[in-house]
Amino acid sequence: MDKFSVTIMPENLTVYVPQGTNLINAAKTAGIDIESPCGCRGTCGKCQVKIINLGGVDCPDSDYVLACQTRVEKDMVIEAPQFSRLTKHKVLLSSEEKESLLEHGYFKDVEVNPLCKKIYAELDKPDLTDSMSDLDRVRMHLMKNCGIEDVKISISALRKLSNVVREGDFNITLTIVTIKDSAEIINIEAGKPDSPSLGLAVDIGTTTVVVNLIDTENGKIIDSAGTYNKQSAYGSDVISRIVYCDENDNGLELLQKAVIETINELIDTVLKKNKINKSDIPVMVCAGNTVMSHMFLNMPPTFIRLEPYVPGASKYPVVSSKDLGININPDAKVITLPSVASYVGGDITSGVLSTLMSKSELLTLFIDVGTNGELVLGNSDWMVSCSCSAGPAFEGSGITCGMRAMDGAIDWIEIDKESMEVKVRAIGNKKPLGICGSGLIYSLSEMLDSGIIDRAGNILENGSSIRVRMGNEGKEFVLVFAKDSGSGRDVVVTEGDIKNLIRAKGAIFAGIRTMLQQVELDVDAIDRVYIAGGFGNYINITDAVNIGLFPDLPADKYAYIGNSSVHGAMLVLLCQEALYEIEDISDRITYIELSIGNKFMDEFISALFIPHTNLNLFQRCGV
Repeated sequence: MDKFSVTIMPENLTVYVPQGTNLINAAKTAGIDIESPCGCRGTCGKCQVKIINLGGVDCPDSDYVLACQTRVEKDMVIEAPQFSRLTKHKVLLSSEEKESLLEHGYFKDVEVNPLCKKIYAELDKPDLTDSMSDLDRVRMHLMKNCGIEDVKISISALRKLSNVVREGDFNITLTIVTIKDSAEIINIEAGKPDSPSLGLAVDIGTTTVVVNLIDTENGKIIDSAGTYNKQSAYGSDVISRIVYCDENDNGLELLQKAVIETINELIDTVLKKNKINKSDIPVMVCAGNTVMSHMFLNMPPTFIRLEPYVPGASKYPVVSSKDLGININPDAKVITLPSVASYVGGDITSGVLSTLMSKSELLTLFIDVGTNGELVLGNSDWMVSCSCSAGPAFEGSGITCGMRAMDGAIDWIEIDKESMEVKVRAIGNKKPLGICGSGLIYSLSEMLDSGIIDRAGNILENGSSIRVRMGNEGKEFVLVFAKDSGSGRDVVVTEGDIKNLIRAKGAIFAGIRTMLQQVELDVDAIDRVYIAGGFGNYINITDAVNIGLFPDLPADKYAYIGNSSVHGAMLVLLCQEALYEIEDISDRITYIELSIGNKFMDEFISALFIPHTNLNLFQRCGV
């Protein structure tokens, strides 16, 4: 098959790809990830690139084309603009997150008992009257001095055992991982330990992946890194990614490779920054939704999206890092936390563990504001859950100028009711490139309060403001004009965007109402509400209630908990008993399938107004 060159500007990177390759895959070959929320189906319009030379002929007047639908038939030079790219972003730790996790309320009743420990052992030296093998000598020491019986050993550690023992004059440090009373020696060092016992906690999100490096001796987060999930190039939500797997022969292989690459890059970042060798990482705990867990483990996710929506598994085996291609100690143990159902995964059981709601008498509502819109309601006596399929609007997908919460994303908006002038704040104090989830919530609330939209989300005619106009997609409101933006293009919110947002917030609110009806409780029975998710800390509760995203409860009942998925994974890393507990949580949560019957759909239709068709549900917020 013929190959052609594709040069990508402004980096001036040239790659050679087979004829017929689409430009998204050509860019990926060059290490550049182009957005494709629709999974390369040509429907989202996010993967725009410009052809500036085709077959040696300049194309100065060319318009943007869709990279997923444009195939290489000649040598090409293309421009991949910033607004079409998946861009890396930083994960910032608050001062509280940097404190020792041992201060977490979980450890009030449970002793710290990490999955991995470093044990210093001074072994008895052999002589002619004591010819016990080196391994038996180690086992005898562990049994007598540490109470560890029947310890296993990885073949890698066994192969170097004899030499290391003598190098340290029979004084050695053992790295031992214990999972459900099964202990295994993963690494051996001569002499006393020169570094702490370490582990990784990973949140495998649909949109974002976060890796935390933990000192398991003192419970402190040594470092953290996060970026977009490279699977985003194949679709912004789990359904589009499952479809990609099903419609492409090597689809699952590509999706697994993408998430493994994402995790490995983050691991490399934190290890290099802290001068840690990958062989010093003996265990990794991962939390992700059910689809992400399946793809991470290379399990077919096909039947998760097909009625009756059955996953391949809800509890997953412990695997070695080498079997997944994770760049840590080859014999390291990788734990994937258990799911509840097809659309309530290990990220949610992990969140429930971290909030302690399964141990509390208080009736608690747990909300993960994300693509799947997972909810859990309950206390120590019972718990129910559901998934609202809110879609990726709150994470920037399906929105004309939507983007993830990264540098240049508008996360706060204020509109002057008289002049209609707009004040915005962009993350990183950069020029605005687009708008992220928290900014979208602000914009919806501000546009309603300013009379720019009605309760149905229609943009109203306003001859006094140049910001209200007719665009390519219908009516739109200009947040930032091109001269003030970082992309050289207007940042707008269209009427279609507003309807998408109303559907997303309506799905979450309808899920809450339906769940309450199933257990025959009123919303006022809720004692507290935990808000989790990638941008949970940035949501303004007043605005979220004003638009009908959250119930109209007193503000003091709400609490932000940030990334509860990775928090729960860290607790498991620090406590062997937590692994049993999280499996118990997954068994105890009853899943409510919202597609059964008409209750959810009736509630959803009622929620397609701001804040709701029934204003009696929002008397506190004064609408």
